[in-house]
Amino acid sequence: MGLTSALNTSLGGLSLNETSIDVLGNNIANAGTNGFKASNVLFTTQLSRTLSVGSRPTTSNGGTNPRQVGLGALSASIRKDFTQGSVTNSTSPSDLAIQGDGFFILDSPDGQVYSRNGNFELNSQSLLTNQSGFKVQGYGVDEDFNLVTTTLTDIQIPLGDLNVAQATQNVEIGGALLPTGVLGTQGSILTSDALTDAGNANAAITGTTLLTDVEATIGTPLFTVGETLEFTPSKGGRSLDPMTLQVTALTTAADFADFLDRTLGIQNGGGVPNDATTGAQPGVSINGGAFEIVGNSGTVNDIAVTIGNITSDGATVSMPFTKSASANGESAITDFVIFDSLGEPVTMKMTSVLESRSSNNTIFRYFLESADDNDGDIAVSSGTITFDSNGNVTNYTPNTFGISRVNTAADEMDVTIDLSNISGISSASAGSTLKLTLQDGSDPGTLASFVIDETGIINGVFDNGIIRTLGQITLSRFSNPQGLLEFGNSTFQEGVSSGPPFLVTPGNFGAGTIRAGSIELSNTDVGRSLVDLIVASTNYRGNARVISSVQQLVDELLVLGR
Repeated sequence: MGLTSALNTSLGGLSLNETSIDVLGNNIANAGTNGFKASNVLFTTQLSRTLSVGSRPTTSNGGTNPRQVGLGALSASIRKDFTQGSVTNSTSPSDLAIQGDGFFILDSPDGQVYSRNGNFELNSQSLLTNQSGFKVQGYGVDEDFNLVTTTLTDIQIPLGDLNVAQATQNVEIGGALLPTGVLGTQGSILTSDALTDAGNANAAITGTTLLTDVEATIGTPLFTVGETLEFTPSKGGRSLDPMTLQVTALTTAADFADFLDRTLGIQNGGGVPNDATTGAQPGVSINGGAFEIVGNSGTVNDIAVTIGNITSDGATVSMPFTKSASANGESAITDFVIFDSLGEPVTMKMTSVLESRSSNNTIFRYFLESADDNDGDIAVSSGTITFDSNGNVTNYTPNTFGISRVNTAADEMDVTIDLSNISGISSASAGSTLKLTLQDGSDPGTLASFVIDETGIINGVFDNGIIRTLGQITLSRFSNPQGLLEFGNSTFQEGVSSGPPFLVTPGNFGAGTIRAGSIELSNTDVGRSLVDLIVASTNYRGNARVISSVQQLVDELLVLGR
């Protein structure tokens, strides 16, 4: 009985050490496999054959101990070593390593699988995949590049295909304004010749006079139904962009005055002071049967209208204007470009004029204009900038302006303007200057590269300088990672004892962080494995020697029987 038991015990030992050698061989074979986790075999004893359970001490006997003979060992488990492997740099920005706990989530043909191997690449559909074509899962973004964290999706990085533009939301203006210059009290004053109303017995025209009844010479109307008028005046010595007016049977002289006003971009209201000479608000009006233009103050706002500035289907309209006053006042001008939501440029012009000063402050008024403002009026906004006695900005208002893009597919624009960096100190020789120092919009750009940060956020870098969030890599944690089932291709499946996956973002809830451009190497300790292999081989030979010894004893018994 004892010899047979010894044979079975040693046979079990052989099997266990074969398993140990098999596991060690697999560890060594995968020493170069990225993200590989080594395993080790845990042995446990089997039930023993009990010869005696022993006895308690008595008054005449000290008691005896149990007598048991072991029946060998069993394989308790083959345990994965999920400790961190070494992390090394790679040459690809799509290679990822997890520094800490967690697994990448991959979508395979057989469902979700999990891996520590971050050798990823972009396929022909710009999807991030592993070397087996399994798609990396994470959070996507909506059309405004905001993360959508309600569901997992394939991570897509469309290099060279994704195009974006950024609408300007903030503008900063710098420069220096001269506080000791001439106050702006006077705007340009231009008056047309007196005109008559053919529809009212040649009386002086009024705002209700039909434009087709306006005559400079009795019997000769200046305008006819169906013609297209174009007005190209100049302001501050620079020609303005032309605007047009279609003459209909209902177009009035007031409509024409409004047309002139909108083309010139004259601003009134909002605190803009009345003209010092006429006492009237700046703008275009009909006064004594003539069109009268009263401009804004500031030398850069000085208006000029000459013969040929008003045309009808290309022909000059004979309506001369006489200039009786020029705009005055210390002023500055700057042109700059901002961008709408489609990346289309919107040209802006900003002017300023010294409006007032006292013993402790100076006030400049600023005007914003844009021919790209689609509301039919180049005037955009007007406000004031207040400087203290040290030339520092103490207040400016308003701090926002709007641009209409109603005739385009772009969104309406609301832009915040920062004037706090303008200095109220300048010299007479330098005069007043304004300049754009910052605007945060951009023209259309194409996705050129990407960077993945330690929280898994994928930041797309476009060739126009814009950076947009393209998604986020997510990780999965398990209560018992030892319960995961190997699926092949360096991946695992959820097992019966692993517990369900716990979805986390890198760096949160115990999950590790992401290192982009890096790879986690195998955690196989080759030296330790070789030593363990020697021990397992020795144990195997020892069990084989027990079987050999039992065989010799059996042979001796057979000899006794002869």
